[in-house]
Amino acid sequence: MEYHNPVLLKETVDGLNIKPDGVYVDVTFGGGGHSKEILRRLGPDGKLFAFDQDEDALANALPDERFVLINENFRHIKRFLRFHGARSVDGILGDLGVSSHQFDVPERGFSTRFDAGLDMRMSQKNDLNAYKVVNEYDDANLRRVFFDYGELKNAPALSRTIIEARVHRPIKTTDELKEVLSKYLPERVRNKVLAQIYQAIRIEVNQEMDVLKEFLEQSLEILKPGGRLSVISYHSLEDRLVKRFIKNGMFEGEPERDFFGNFSVPFKTIGKLIVPDNEEIKVNNRARSAKLRIAEKI
Repeated sequence: MEYHNPVLLKETVDGLNIKPDGVYVDVTFGGGGHSKEILRRLGPDGKLFAFDQDEDALANALPDERFVLINENFRHIKRFLRFHGARSVDGILGDLGVSSHQFDVPERGFSTRFDAGLDMRMSQKNDLNAYKVVNEYDDANLRRVFFDYGELKNAPALSRTIIEARVHRPIKTTDELKEVLSKYLPERVRNKVLAQIYQAIRIEVNQEMDVLKEFLEQSLEILKPGGRLSVISYHSLEDRLVKRFIKNGMFEGEPERDFFGNFSVPFKTIGKLIVPDNEEIKVNNRARSAKLRIAEKI
């Protein structure tokens, strides 16, 4: 399978502070770029577990005795690591969002560039797809999807327009969806608005925000003290969750204070926010919106 260059490769793996005999997890295996670099730095007694729910990624499995590829959603990280005998780990890497490969396969329906059936599933095992969101969700739920996950202020109008159109016939393809919503896609902002609409539907289909929360909470449980978390996000919704969890160990509210009035938090931030330089963005367009945050479990 053709997979593009991994984003922020050196910085993300550097952030894990690899121990040669450590146990590490790459929860977004994809083309295996980050995993290969982790294995390169591991010694003969090190171990790397990788997760990817996309069946296409299985073709990239690495022929290395230190490596195990698990074909599951990383929201189940704790359960499947335990199944493989790993109760605690030294580092976890996550490169969130859709892989370049998924964007580049037209029939997956992720890209605004191609006409395809409304799918957008990261795993073909999922029941919910984009067709069901567009054609079966009621007004309140469609509005929620566009407003919460696309940050679209005209979410009510988008929802009403879809519901009025599907009364006459189902909306089956990405081009049909674009046609239905064409009056909200003026040329000067067409690509930006389309990207927000697609992002909203994709996040709903794959439950990406819930998955991310579950993953972060479990990461805290399975990381050893001194273990590192290295996470790349691609849009503000993801980055806000990651930033807040690293800062407070929770998604809402404030952490408890200790006897001296100091906040009790589970992580310390390592370095500052890292973004790709212009050179990497030129070579790898997917990197343009990437944000890397690194934390160490206290």
